[in-house]
Amino acid sequence: MKPKAMTVRLDPEQAAELEAVAEVEGVPVAEAIRSAIAEHIEARRRDEAFQARLRASLERNRRILEKLAR
Repeated sequence: MKPKAMTVRLDPEQAAELEAVAEVEGVPVAEAIRSAIAEHIEARRRDEAFQARLRASLERNRRILEKLAR
């Protein structure tokens, strides 16, 4: 699968902090961002409340799509 480019706008203080973290970790800023995103997604996979909201959203969308398919 081809990587997807995305743009993220950060305030200057957050950008400076991110750059400092990446430098100390010895990784490019893009890798630090990818790592943080992966950790965030994994945390949501373990979050029972998020999973309940996700299931509810899936059910709502399933009903809408079935209605549109008629």
